[in-house]
Amino acid sequence: MLNQLFGSRSAELIFYYMLVYNKGYARKVSSTFNLSLNAVQKQFLKFETAGIFVSFLEGRTRLFQWNPRYPFLKELKGLIQKAYDYLPESEKEKYFMTRTRPRRTAKPL
Repeated sequence: MLNQLFGSRSAELIFYYMLVYNKGYARKVSSTFNLSLNAVQKQFLKFETAGIFVSFLEGRTRLFQWNPRYPFLKELKGLIQKAYDYLPESEKEKYFMTRTRPRRTAKPL
């Protein structure tokens, strides 16, 4: 839906991912959407250069998160949220309803 505006489908998917999870890294986004790692890394760097995301190292992994100082952050997130709301439920479940924390120890399957 927003790929025409942002220039590519990978850019749109990165924004959706970041909207849902607030931070992420290129390999996880790449594997979630079955995109090339190189394309995702380039998009993240482009958005970081634009000031939309900031990155930091956590161990050896470069994590990206929203830049709270970006002047249009509220408006950008609002636009992405509106587009996300119009995604089909099947697509939301497929990509965005994944477990992000480990199971409790000794929890029955």
